[in-house]
Amino acid sequence: MPMTAIPSETEIKAGLGQLARLREAVGQAIVGQDAVVEQLLVALLAGGHCLIEGVPGLGKTLLARTLGQALALDFRRVQFTPDLMPSDILGTEVLEEDHGAGRRRFRFQQGPVFTNLFLADELNRTPPKTQAALLEAMQEHTVSYAGVTHRLAEPFFVLATQNPLEQAGTYPLPEAQLDRFLLNIRVGYPTAAEERAILVQTTGGAVSSVPQVMEAADIVALQGWVRDVHVGDGLMTWITTLVRATRPSPEAPAVVRDYVRWGAGPRAGQALVLACKARALLHGRLAATRDDVAALAAPVMRHRILLSFAAEAEGKSADAVIAELMSALPAPAPD
Repeated sequence: MPMTAIPSETEIKAGLGQLARLREAVGQAIVGQDAVVEQLLVALLAGGHCLIEGVPGLGKTLLARTLGQALALDFRRVQFTPDLMPSDILGTEVLEEDHGAGRRRFRFQQGPVFTNLFLADELNRTPPKTQAALLEAMQEHTVSYAGVTHRLAEPFFVLATQNPLEQAGTYPLPEAQLDRFLLNIRVGYPTAAEERAILVQTTGGAVSSVPQVMEAADIVALQGWVRDVHVGDGLMTWITTLVRATRPSPEAPAVVRDYVRWGAGPRAGQALVLACKARALLHGRLAATRDDVAALAAPVMRHRILLSFAAEAEGKSADAVIAELMSALPAPAPD
């Protein structure tokens, strides 16, 4: 049920209950991967998009489809290939003939991006021209074609995947496009117990069904609530300090001076604040905490930091740099 712009206490409790049921519903089809599911929901609530990295077979497509079922959202999946054209994603004009009037006219045929949940599978396998076709849709939630701007349905959520191991025949995403993704989510291998549960669940005759717990209007309302989650002055200052510290300068921490060539921009700070607010709401809180920053600093900034050659030579990852940076700049005391 859609909620009002200024929620009452009853509506807040109902909304938080819906979020708890949403996590349970996704968990019925996805075994383990709790951190991945949480980050995915955080990005959705914050109104951002996700870049998911992981080897094939870890359930990335199933996760996106499950989320769409639980939210009753329209779901489209496009396999990105080297010959994919922008019109294959955005749509194209088709010539129609009106037999009654004896005239012909062009009509815009919407592409698969006109959906709520868009899965761009192996985004880095398509040329930059096609990759760039998503930029306007991701940022403005619109598609411009032949001088006409078409509005996308809300909520609009892009999940893009890429294989971090196989680089042959791929087109690395440029920094400007990477910055459009709120979170960069890493999907790892399951534990032994989780993998056994996956085998049991996926090789039997029973088919797990995902209950619908929300509608599109509920998600849009919750996205509005995220903006009102409180962030204390000390926490806001810490977030600002963390983001600014990723930029190489004489005053930057040693790990940044040694291993970072280009730091995160202001959009990283915006993303971290919104993600922390969304995680707080997901956990039933109306104020963000230091734990939210610690949980989301790496997913927010790992794709926004360009490492130096020295880091690559020494096998230093962006996550390691961020971890050392957070140790060098400890969190403030609670407000």
